[in-house]
Amino acid sequence: MSVITRIAPSEIRERVLSGKSLLICAYDSDAKFQENQLEGGMSLAEFKSRLTGLAKDTELVFYCG
Repeated sequence: MSVITRIAPSEIRERVLSGKSLLICAYDSDAKFQENQLEGGMSLAEFKSRLTGLAKDTELVFYCG
């Protein structure tokens, strides 16, 4: 079973901008994504479209506003 760990926003920002992690908005609505988009974040639709090409060890960080 995976462990969910809290990580400081500054640390996540560094990981996302360096390409070590993916930041995904958990809203299924594109309008909600536009309202709550964070720097480096992607929509849930974009994430789903890239899912098959991701390495299994890719760190995923989901957020909602």
